[in-house]
Amino acid sequence: EQQLLTLTEESRKAHEELAYLRRQQAGDKQLSYRSAAMQSVMSLIQTVAPTDVTVLITGESGTGKELVARAIHFSSPRKEGPFVSVNCMAFNSGVLESELFGYEKGAFTGADTAKNGYFDLAKGGTLFLDEIGNLPLEVQQMLLRALEAKRYRPTGGSKDKKADVRIIAATHDDLPRKVVEGRFRRDLWYRLSVLPIAVPPLRERRDDIPILVEHFMQMKAHRLGLPYLPHVPEEEMRALLRYGWPGNVRELEHTVERALIKFSLESAAKSVHFEIISLPDPLSEQQGGSGRTLRRR
Repeated sequence: EQQLLTLTEESRKAHEELAYLRRQQAGDKQLSYRSAAMQSVMSLIQTVAPTDVTVLITGESGTGKELVARAIHFSSPRKEGPFVSVNCMAFNSGVLESELFGYEKGAFTGADTAKNGYFDLAKGGTLFLDEIGNLPLEVQQMLLRALEAKRYRPTGGSKDKKADVRIIAATHDDLPRKVVEGRFRRDLWYRLSVLPIAVPPLRERRDDIPILVEHFMQMKAHRLGLPYLPHVPEEEMRALLRYGWPGNVRELEHTVERALIKFSLESAAKSVHFEIISLPDPLSEQQGGSGRTLRRR
């Protein structure tokens, strides 16, 4: 009988783990929202997803632009293909070219073997170019050719390859201003912004905060091994709703994670308390934040 109980408990835990993994997979494809502003974004996602058109996602840092890109990909005919994310800020000009388009053996010093680029890795799927405003002008020209001709050439190569990818780009920069200043190609801007999607900052969609808190609590509680979700007092939620969130959804996620870690270390705690740690920010102060800890125990 004891052995049967042990097997039943192990089976229950296995089912819970499988359900959690499925939720995690869905979390990469779905957005948590309730506000009218995000309903408009989702409407645009549903409109553009079935097509293969290039999409430009704009918004402040931390608003969830990559989640929007993933939602487009996993709602598109390319959903069975790879979703490859590249941060254009992470590479300098010369390296970014070879990382995007690959290179042939002997293309430069140290190129002892040929290497596939991100265009190869994303074949049949979606290539997400984050912070595309930081793309060097010479690489912008290569990207434009790949978009228009659907072909690209690896560094040091003599033959073109077919570009079987969908491009989704994102930026927090003012790209039209960069175009005027000559730092971003006008023709690439037109090619990217066929159907732009602007993700609103969290302070403009406060209705989403409770559902985001619940989503992050479920996700983080499982990772921390918490047996149950702690209670969130009304005054705590009201404080979260008042705050300006200059770091947007990313800041909220870190705030929830920090609160759950502290909760897990306090055996007598029954409810969760949130602390917001942020630098002084004029926007935060205007929207109700002080740049200091929101709540202390």
